[in-house]
Amino acid sequence: MAGAGADENTLKGGEPGPGPVTDETGLEPVQLIAMSDAASRMGALMLGSGTGSFRVLQAMRQVAAALGIDHLQAQVTLTHIVSTTTRQGIFRTQVVEVPVRGVNADRIAALQTISRSLPDGSSAAELDALLDDVEHRPALYGTRRLVLAAAVACAAFAFLNNGGWAECLVVFAAVACGRFAQLLLARRKINQLACVLVAAAIGCAVYVTVTTGIRHLDPGAGGLHASAFTSSVLFLVPGFPLMTAALDLARSDLAAGIQRLTYACLIIFSAGLGAWMVVAVTGVSPATAPVPAIGLAALDALRLVAGFAGVLGFAVGFNTPWRFAVAAACIGSVANTARLTAIGLHLPPQFAAVGATFVVGIAAAFVSRYVRSPRIVLSVPAVLIMIPGAAAFRALVFLNDGQITLALADGVQAAIIVASLAVGLAIARVVTDRSWTLD
Repeated sequence: MAGAGADENTLKGGEPGPGPVTDETGLEPVQLIAMSDAASRMGALMLGSGTGSFRVLQAMRQVAAALGIDHLQAQVTLTHIVSTTTRQGIFRTQVVEVPVRGVNADRIAALQTISRSLPDGSSAAELDALLDDVEHRPALYGTRRLVLAAAVACAAFAFLNNGGWAECLVVFAAVACGRFAQLLLARRKINQLACVLVAAAIGCAVYVTVTTGIRHLDPGAGGLHASAFTSSVLFLVPGFPLMTAALDLARSDLAAGIQRLTYACLIIFSAGLGAWMVVAVTGVSPATAPVPAIGLAALDALRLVAGFAGVLGFAVGFNTPWRFAVAAACIGSVANTARLTAIGLHLPPQFAAVGATFVVGIAAAFVSRYVRSPRIVLSVPAVLIMIPGAAAFRALVFLNDGQITLALADGVQAAIIVASLAVGLAIARVVTDRSWTLD
């Protein structure tokens, strides 16, 4: 056994040690580490708020330049950021894991403001202080407002899907129950897919229960199921992941785009599975409904109001500041009403979708300059009202029920419309954003 005075560099057994112990901390590029951590934190907060990978990378590069980093490269996926920062010939690579947290439009707007206005020569500590303020900012809306917003949005969706006032009221009640259950489970850290499945099942079950009671009281109300059953789960449509996936793919960012699209499909599948559980028990068969037999002018006016309410409700659900939500609702209601009118005049739905989202993209580009909002905060809620969620959920329900022909018809229709919506947004971006125009 070595005595108390044995050499510190001698291992057990008398073998020589690795050499004198050095102060590794003194050899580390401490300033670069702090800068790199701050830039990565900016990216992680942006990604966790639901924005696309291009905007995440853009924000990281903006703050990196302000901090004094010479060059930053990063690969952004749905849940990870791998970045390399270079300063004075020294580089550092790090990996940041970002759990999927949903959408927070208020945080996206605040982070974008920081990234664009951070003065050159700022320190990492100053940036971290700004990010602390954003990260600890409370949500703009409480549980009651979130539940009310989802209920109003889906009731408006029910009308836009040709439902009557009775269907809209029942959808309002069903969605309020489903959304409350989703928020309650999410706060208990339950798996997100399980939250979606349970919320969809509760919403559909409440809809069927209420409409069954109405049918017993009034036999003439038996068509309630067919016209608005799927509207009771439309608050679960992953609008932000779908649209950001499309935009990522349009920029050939396949890693992020495919992951986001897969994530969105999983959410839709979980919601469809919850709806199918109710279908399997109750025998309800969701179907389309005819256009209400009212004048075109009155119908367009009602669609304008419903579109405004729907977009506003979805925007509030994304924690969007009120003035941004109202601006998005104005844009979306006008574009969606024009789209529905064009379809009524026998324009192919996919062409109408491209034109409507192109208008949304152009309008969002100009309005965002006046209200000082990120464009995505205005465009995605406005486009969400146009996503054929009812057709997508009908396809899943029919598929689970073994009705392959009906499932394929609704599924293909939904896929073509979603692709058309993405094309319209992408064209608008290319026309109005130089970073998209040039490869």
